[in-house]
Amino acid sequence: MNKILTAALGAVLLPAALSTPTDMSAQTRQNPFMVPYDTPFEIPPFDKITYDDYLPAIEKGIADRKKEIEAIANNPAIPTFDNTILAMEKSGELLEKVMLVFGALDETDNNEHMLAISEKAYPMVSAASDEMMMNDKLFQRVKYLYDRRDQLGLDGPQKRAVELSYKKFTRNGALLSAEKKNELKTINNELTQLFLSFNKNLLASTNSFELVVNDASRLKGLPAGIVATAADEAAKRGKKGQWVFTLHAPSRLPVLKFADDRNLRRDMYQGYMNLASKAPYDNRPIIGKIVKARAKKAELLGFKNFASYMTDNVMAKTPEAARDLLLQIWGPATDRVKEEVAEMQDYIKASGQNFEIAPWDYYYYSEKVRQKKFDLDENEVSAYFPLENVRKGIFTLAERLYGVTFTELPDAPKYHPEVKVYEVKDKAGKHVAVFMTDYFPRPSKRQGAWMSEFKGAFEDTDGTSARPIVYNVGNFTRPTADTPALLTLDEVATMFHEFGHGLHGMLTRAKLRSQAGTNVDRDFVELPSQITEHWAMEPELLKEFAFHYKTGEAIPEALIKKLQAASTHNQGFVTTELAGASLLDLEWGMLNPSDNDVIDVDAFEKEVARKLDMPSLIAYRYRSPYFKHVFGSDGYASGYYTYLWAEVLDTDGFELFMEKGLFDPATAKSFKENILEMGGSEDPMTLFKRFRGHEPKVDALLRNRGLAPRKTAAKGGEINVPGGK
Repeated sequence: MNKILTAALGAVLLPAALSTPTDMSAQTRQNPFMVPYDTPFEIPPFDKITYDDYLPAIEKGIADRKKEIEAIANNPAIPTFDNTILAMEKSGELLEKVMLVFGALDETDNNEHMLAISEKAYPMVSAASDEMMMNDKLFQRVKYLYDRRDQLGLDGPQKRAVELSYKKFTRNGALLSAEKKNELKTINNELTQLFLSFNKNLLASTNSFELVVNDASRLKGLPAGIVATAADEAAKRGKKGQWVFTLHAPSRLPVLKFADDRNLRRDMYQGYMNLASKAPYDNRPIIGKIVKARAKKAELLGFKNFASYMTDNVMAKTPEAARDLLLQIWGPATDRVKEEVAEMQDYIKASGQNFEIAPWDYYYYSEKVRQKKFDLDENEVSAYFPLENVRKGIFTLAERLYGVTFTELPDAPKYHPEVKVYEVKDKAGKHVAVFMTDYFPRPSKRQGAWMSEFKGAFEDTDGTSARPIVYNVGNFTRPTADTPALLTLDEVATMFHEFGHGLHGMLTRAKLRSQAGTNVDRDFVELPSQITEHWAMEPELLKEFAFHYKTGEAIPEALIKKLQAASTHNQGFVTTELAGASLLDLEWGMLNPSDNDVIDVDAFEKEVARKLDMPSLIAYRYRSPYFKHVFGSDGYASGYYTYLWAEVLDTDGFELFMEKGLFDPATAKSFKENILEMGGSEDPMTLFKRFRGHEPKVDALLRNRGLAPRKTAAKGGEINVPGGK
């Protein structure tokens, strides 16, 4: 999951503008953001939105919220929860409305128009957020409630909202002097500009790369569908009769995994490793500036480093606790890497060759070893996972576990022709949410997969309420002229993962906007997504959605057994590159450079790898110049560890389903009520223990990844999550 964290709005992610007005009627038309949406379920009317609508709506939204905040701050009445905390939550409706749309399309349909708007919009929103969070009168009202929170008769979610609001203000400079507040505003503005530059370079660098093949013999080993897609891409680029591969995962990974041509694999690998690392799209100087600005911000706010600032308000509490967790996983993972490399070297030797495996060989020979050990061919497997089958799988999962159904709304507004829209209903037929999917790559869409929303959920005391509009975005393998979109196992897992985030957003019953859905601690937010992945390869569910795209044959029992046997194959590599990137992220956050220090990004990465004794054949999952989680915003900065932190939770939690039954009604009800519906209305560890019955333990993760015996605790016994309350 990836969400743009806009300080002005809390956690939101932002989609795509459509056209500019071309006739005189456009001069008198109403800005669609400034009137109620006249659409089913208040879905944004994407066909009516133009590029010219964004900035006026943002400017008015900022002005409206400023008036609302001033009214709250200057209210002569004694502060109460309703006239202060709830009033703040209800402010800024127009600004949130437009930014949810703009941000989403900025990520999924970016172009020169959106870029020009973003360069004005984000700094304005950031500055407006600073102004609100540094409003002393407003803060004093929050402080009044915070100091008396135990005497005001607040319920649990209200008390938590007061505490988190107070902390948010202090973390954003409310206790600073006027001079220091201005300094913080300058730093925040600088960071906003740097994030824009980083993301602009990354998208441009990704789109500028192409690996052109003009000799068909070099394509040996690649699946026919991948070859066909590369031919289509070449034709689009004016290179008909050739093949073009890009750095997008559906193109890059098959080359690394299946191409027999070792030089082709090397060129693809090096292209990815050097992404956004060369002029004119070099992100390394920008990273140096971001790290320095973050260090200044942390010092200004009283933290010893930026990582301490970022972990202070989540489950981990300290970067040391996060690092401790990662290092408990690191040893078993790197030990497994040695075994994996030895197996691959044996395979190379047995095939009559004599060379040392290189980093661009890892995917390829890992796949060869998997085929040999488990007689498992991923091309054969993908035939059972057409995208529409997998979509049926996630919907079946939701219905069986949580009693919700999905009905397509073909005529609903959508921001791109490939988007599909669904109404979600409960067992009684009552509306629950709207769900949208956008699954295929395009040059205007950034890489990766994520979930966010166009409308949040809430229930106000006056009876006003709203149900959410949630969307999933992916970059999955496209269909070709001859085949539907056939997903790899990684893509299947990713669809289930993002759908888990979607369920968190759709099924929420938290009353407060700030606590609904995925508005939870950052290192808790991946629990619903990652636990949902577990069902993807379970036989009981596979038999309901995995059917061969040609024959309609259900996935054979023998193939399911192979999938299960191979489920932990290559987990040394996968875990090491993930933990390595997480540790690199924390090390960046704990760095405190001065203005005069020269930050050599490449040298820093190498030094971190040296200290970790990182296997030479494995790189970080993301090198710093394209580590968007960390340098494209503050969203996951000093927080990439959360994927493994949350995996401790999800693997321990899923073992309860394994004990009680994959679709056990009582267990599903408990997970829905204690995790999915509660959002951030209670402390996450309290919620987890209420569901699971105990604090999570690392040994479940190690078992799940095959790094420890399945039914035996990891070496040293059970290990509680560091920093757990």
